[in-house]
Amino acid sequence: MKDFAALYWRLDATTGTSGKLAALRDYFSAAPADDAACALHLLSGGKQSRAVSTTLLREWAAEAAGIPLWLLEECYAQVGDLAETLALVLPPPKADAAPGEAGLAAWIRTTIEPLRAADEPRKKEIVRDAWRRLHADERIVWHKLLTGGCRVGVSRTLVARALAEVAGIDPAVMTHRLMGGGIGSADDYRRLFSSEPGDADSQRPYPFFLASALDEPPESLGPVADWQAEWKWDGARGQVVRRGGACAVWTRGEELVSDSFPEIVAAAAALPDGIVLDGELLAVRADALLGFSALSRRIGRRRVTKKVLADVPCAFVAYDLLEEAGRDLRDQPLAERRRKLEALSLPAFPAPGATLQLSPRLAAATWAELAATRASARDRGVEGLMLKRLASAYGTGRTRGEWWKWKIEPLEIDAVLLYAQAGHGRRAGLHSDYTLGVWHEGRLVTVAKAYSGLTDAEIVEVDRIVRATTVGKHGPVRICSPTLVFQLAFEGVARSTRHKSGVAVRFPRIVRWRRDKQPEDAGSLADLFAMIDALPTPEPAT
Repeated sequence: MKDFAALYWRLDATTGTSGKLAALRDYFSAAPADDAACALHLLSGGKQSRAVSTTLLREWAAEAAGIPLWLLEECYAQVGDLAETLALVLPPPKADAAPGEAGLAAWIRTTIEPLRAADEPRKKEIVRDAWRRLHADERIVWHKLLTGGCRVGVSRTLVARALAEVAGIDPAVMTHRLMGGGIGSADDYRRLFSSEPGDADSQRPYPFFLASALDEPPESLGPVADWQAEWKWDGARGQVVRRGGACAVWTRGEELVSDSFPEIVAAAAALPDGIVLDGELLAVRADALLGFSALSRRIGRRRVTKKVLADVPCAFVAYDLLEEAGRDLRDQPLAERRRKLEALSLPAFPAPGATLQLSPRLAAATWAELAATRASARDRGVEGLMLKRLASAYGTGRTRGEWWKWKIEPLEIDAVLLYAQAGHGRRAGLHSDYTLGVWHEGRLVTVAKAYSGLTDAEIVEVDRIVRATTVGKHGPVRICSPTLVFQLAFEGVARSTRHKSGVAVRFPRIVRWRRDKQPEDAGSLADLFAMIDALPTPEPAT
């Protein structure tokens, strides 16, 4: 635990790539395999679950510190990080207590895993015993592990690079081996260092190549003939892996979703062995796109019923070929990969009844023609265009200049600030997390939460207004008198049975503080429903 805490703080202390790389390399060079496996899971953004509620942690910490709970809450509002707040208010560790010398894996095994099944008195006993043995910097890291919020500011690519240097193998090989997770034990960790491919390698996807948002006129990219244009689909990025007589479907988040899409697995079985397709998982009925809200009903399901299969039929639309006959094609130019993809003779979208389809290329002689095509994107149920350089190899992560997202303008509505909560980190003590609403039958109803879009100076100004207009509190949330209007942008909107308002907006963010408008000038729920009705056959969100 002490070594992992030291790594955490060493990474936290630097923003430089070389410093972070050195810290990772030093840790993995010395850590026992079981500790390294646990650390790798955490550093790679692996799923974490909360072992004890933050409410109980607050109560126990206030009791141990001999202070009232309200004072701890005020400290938290100023510090902005619960793990740090608890460590600051707690008394120092007991001099006669056994120190926290055990490794990360042992600490997880003996203090975190038992908490999940323990009753409240036993949980309190475990937590207080750990407090007696850990120093403040170690407590902070342990608190984050307890609450499932241990996030470290390193990229997956940097972790792979450090491991590759320790192992003495190609970073691309290590990055590929880390795809799909599955590093849950010391043996899994040791297999990363093998010079021979393992059984798990056969079903792993490749690291995904990501596009950047186009923030310049497309003409700045050069001749349109140098680029491949496609629709930017409103689905989930994925790869279909057909190797060793088996098929697997992966999402960009490295989630194995084969069980969620049995029809795609069945269709992929007809592909030649040694094929990996990159593309988009879409909810589609006949030739109509049902949207991401419908697709979300399928992703993550371990068992898909006949009803769900009928209600949300899905397809995989392929736009790249990463492997053919077991040969890695990523170094080849896109134009060649596309030629080989088309040779698979998949039907081009829309192809009603086909589970595997080909993403069509959009022909245009000029950028103006392509802009006209893009203008029809929302009517088609897509998000805009993808622009990919025909000479580009298939890289890893986000590399500016090769692939671009040329998205359509977002939907927008003016909304009123109803609730505000203090932020965390550098925004600690400032109310920067906002809940916004629109009008319906003479009252304001909430429709979105937004955490970005204002400048630092505007956040400070809004914070002053929030404090001055607070009419009540729900815990850390302030109820505000409606005085502020913000222009809210979002990528999509759909009917929803999950939200009281009856609508759900996708990726909301503030784009402007409408100082020129009063709350009564804000938009209405009817405006949002009108946007929904104008969209092509949306599927209800549930």
